[in-house]
Amino acid sequence: MKSYYLTTPIYYPSDNLHIGHTYCTVAADSIKRYKKLQGYDVFFTTGTDEHGQKIQEKAKEAGLEPKEYVDNILVSIKELWEKLEIDYDQFRRSTDPEHEEQVQKIFQKLYDKGEIYKSEYEGYYCTPCESFWTESQLDEGHKCPDCGRETKISKEESYFFRLSKYRDKLLELYEKNPEFLEPLSRKKEMVSNFLKDGLDDLSVTRSSFDWGVKVPFDEDHVIYVWVDALSCYLTAIGYGFDEEKFNKYWPANVHLVGKEIVRFHAIIWPALLMALDIPLPKKIFGHGWILFDNDKMSKSKGNVVYPEPIIDLYGTDALKYFLLREFSFGSDGSFTKEKFMKRLNSDLANDLGNLVSRTISMVDKYNDLYLPEAHQITEIDQDLIDLATTTSQKVDQAMDHFQFSNALEEIWNLIRRSNKYIDETTPWILAKNEEDRERLDTVLYNLVESLRIISILIKPFISHTSDSIRTALNLKTEVKWDDANTWGLSQAGEKLKKIKALFPRLDIEKEIERLDEANHALAEKRQAEKATWQHEAGGEDKEDKKEENSKEKITIDDFSKVEIKTALIEEVEDHPNADRLYVLKVKIGDERRQIVTNIKSQFSKEYLKGKKIMVVTNLKPMKFRGLESDGMILAAEDKDGKISLATTFEDLADGTIVG
Repeated sequence: MKSYYLTTPIYYPSDNLHIGHTYCTVAADSIKRYKKLQGYDVFFTTGTDEHGQKIQEKAKEAGLEPKEYVDNILVSIKELWEKLEIDYDQFRRSTDPEHEEQVQKIFQKLYDKGEIYKSEYEGYYCTPCESFWTESQLDEGHKCPDCGRETKISKEESYFFRLSKYRDKLLELYEKNPEFLEPLSRKKEMVSNFLKDGLDDLSVTRSSFDWGVKVPFDEDHVIYVWVDALSCYLTAIGYGFDEEKFNKYWPANVHLVGKEIVRFHAIIWPALLMALDIPLPKKIFGHGWILFDNDKMSKSKGNVVYPEPIIDLYGTDALKYFLLREFSFGSDGSFTKEKFMKRLNSDLANDLGNLVSRTISMVDKYNDLYLPEAHQITEIDQDLIDLATTTSQKVDQAMDHFQFSNALEEIWNLIRRSNKYIDETTPWILAKNEEDRERLDTVLYNLVESLRIISILIKPFISHTSDSIRTALNLKTEVKWDDANTWGLSQAGEKLKKIKALFPRLDIEKEIERLDEANHALAEKRQAEKATWQHEAGGEDKEDKKEENSKEKITIDDFSKVEIKTALIEEVEDHPNADRLYVLKVKIGDERRQIVTNIKSQFSKEYLKGKKIMVVTNLKPMKFRGLESDGMILAAEDKDGKISLATTFEDLADGTIVG
C-alpha cells in the first residue's frame, strides 16, 4: 500500500480560533479522506508551536507558567478539531519531550557540520511573528511586512544558519521542480522578494528570553522558533527515534501552509533539510486567507465568526462544504453570513437535497421503495451515464492541485445534470401509462445509480451527507473511489429507505440573527472561561502597561516644516509584491501622486475610493517592495490595532493646506 504524508502548519496556540483558523485543517482532512478512498495509507500531522517570546509574555500577563498557559489553550483547540471531526494521526506539540530532544540533536548536527556559527545580530524584530527584518524589507513606518505591526530594533548575540549559501540551490529547486511550490504566484513572490537579490544568513537562536529548547552546548541561548517548529514535521513521524516509521512516510507529500508563512516553508525549511541531508518534501502549498467582508478577522475589530455556532446550527458538513466550495484555495476569500446561507440554500438544499428527496419519493410512490430494473438505454440516459462515470477523473485532476472548489463544482455539475434528467424524462407522466412502465423503471434506476456515484464523490468533503444518501439507498458495501467509474452497481430489487430532508431551506434574515446571537454567546463564554483560569492562577487579563513616551517637545518652527494637505483618493490597487499593502492614486489640487500604505487589513477598496484624507506632502519619496511612495497618509491607531484615517469635518477641496 502506498504511503501519503500531509501536514498543516504547526500552529501558534491561539485562544481565539475562528473559521479562518479551521480552513487549512478542514482542507487537509478532506485530502486525507480522499487519498484513503484511493487506497493510500495516509498519515496526517498537525500541532502547536508553543515556544518563544510571544508565548512567554502572554503567559506572564495571565500569571501562568508558559506550559500551563498553553495547556489551557490546547483544550479548546483539540475540542474544536474533535467537533469538526478532523481525522489527524499525530498532534505534535513543540513542548513534547521527544521532540525537544531531537531538536537539540538537529541543532548539534548543523553546528558540527559548520552550517551554524556564532555572531551578533542587530535588526528590526517583530514579536508576534518572531521574525527579524532588514530595514529594506519593512513596510511603511517600520511595520512588519507579514503582520503589519510595529517592529523594534533588537541587538543580541545569536547563532546563525548559513542560509545565504543555499540561494542558488533553492533557485535550481524551483526551476527543476516547478510544482514544488504552488500556486505559481507564491513561487514568483519568493523569487522576486527574497531570492533574486540574495539571502542573508538566518538568526536561529535568541538569548533575550528563555522559553524554548536550549542550545545543547550553550544554555544562554534557546533555539529559534522556526528551526524548532519546522522540525515537528520530522519528529511527528519518528525522526531520530522510530526509523521504520520515518522512512515509511518521509518525504512529505505536501505541507499545507498559510500564505503568510510560505517564506519559512519554501526557503528556510528546504535549506535546513539540504543542510541535514534529508530529502525535501514533494510540495509546499500556500493557501489564502478567509477574510470577513474583505477584512481580516480579529477579536479587536469585533468581526470574528466562530465555527462552533455554525456547526451546532447547521452541521459539520455545511461548514466544510462552504469553506471548500466558496473559495479558491490558493487565493483570499471573503466570508459573509449571507454568502454562507445562500450557498446552503442553492447547493445543498436546492440541488443535492432536492435530488435525493425527489428520487426517493418517486421510487416510493411508483415502486413501493423497491429499486426497479433498468431496461433499454436511450440517448438521454447515456448522456447522464457518461457524465456520471467520468466525473471522478475530473475530481482527480482538481484534487491533484488542491483545487477543492473546482472538484466540488465538477460533482455539482453531475448533481444539476441529474436534476435536469428528471425534468427531461418526466417520471410523473410516464407513471400514468402502463406501456411506459419499463421506461419509468429505467429512469428511476438511473437516478438511484447517479446518487450512488454522487455519494462516493462527496465522501471526502461532506461525509455525513454521503452516509445519509447511502443509508437511503440501502448500500451496505464499503465506499471505494474506483466504484465511481462504473455504472450499474446498484442492485435491482433492493428496498430503499426514507430519510428526513438533508438540508432544509433557510430563512436567511432569521438565520443570520440566530447565528449572530450564538456567536456573541460563545464569545462571552470564552472570555469568562479565560478569566476563570487566569483568576485561579492569580493572573490578570490585561496587557502590559506601556511606558509613557517622553519625546522631546518641538517648536512651532519644527512643526512649520511639515506640509499637510487634503487629498482625494481616486484609485486603490493591490501592491503587486506585498499582500498587505495598497497603492493609492491620490489627487492633491492640480497634482496627482502615488502613495503606498499598509491599511489594507482595515479598509476595503470600495470604502477608500472617493474618500478625502490628510497627507504629508513634503516627505522624500521612498520605495516599498519596489514601488515608489510619494507622501504619507495621516491616521491614528489605538492599542487594539484599530485605525482611523485623518480627515476634515467640512468637505474641503483637495489640495487644501492643513495647519
